[in-house]
Amino acid sequence: MLFFTQCFGAVLDLIHLRFQHYKAKRVFSAAGQLVCVVNPTHSLKYAPTRCAAVQASTEQGILPPCHHHEAVHDPQLVPCTCPLFSCPWEGHLEVVVSHLRQTHRINILQGAEIVFLATDMHLPAPTDWIIMHSCLGHQFLLVLRKQEKYEGHPQFFATMMLIGTPTQADNFTYRLELNRNQRRLKWEATPRSILECVDSVISDGDCLVLNTSLAQLFSDNGSLAIGIAITTSKVHSSEAEM
Repeated sequence: MLFFTQCFGAVLDLIHLRFQHYKAKRVFSAAGQLVCVVNPTHSLKYAPTRCAAVQASTEQGILPPCHHHEAVHDPQLVPCTCPLFSCPWEGHLEVVVSHLRQTHRINILQGAEIVFLATDMHLPAPTDWIIMHSCLGHQFLLVLRKQEKYEGHPQFFATMMLIGTPTQADNFTYRLELNRNQRRLKWEATPRSILECVDSVISDGDCLVLNTSLAQLFSDNGSLAIGIAITTSKVHSSEAEM
């Protein structure tokens, strides 16, 4: 009976996932966009990343303690950029993608335009929906986070980070679009480098920000579809002039 119950639950989850994917494909297939269903990552042991902790200490005028016996930190090493986890991993920028895929099982989707379908929006904060987007020869990290900036008032923050340097990030423009029930909302900006930390981007509010009521207007049965498009800055400027 236990075996049957577990198998039956797995089958129901699979059916629910396929149903969500079918609905998204039916809505966005006309635009020829790829759809990726993203399940939430929820943890009761939410801990800020190391870069966020260092930033908070610096803002308060508190410098990290200096230990004479500690090894000198290699400035070329990047801490784990996966939000919601306090991951001690460090590595060079070139291997960040493989770490995110192998350790944190983050999916990667290829294409100039894709649809990010976040499920179970009703889950309590903090919750993250994460995917990698491969486009124009680079990898980007899209993070949708549900977080309480003020107690009792959760908000949704969506941002695109380039897995690269700030100089490389300046060469691109990303657009996030919500479109449902004759309503359309767009956010367009230059992606931030993954070296700048997702937490700091959300703290600064330099991203798409939705309150709960606004998110509900664009959601469908607890799922939120976000259209994503990435262009190079030069191409984008030419289109704007035309």
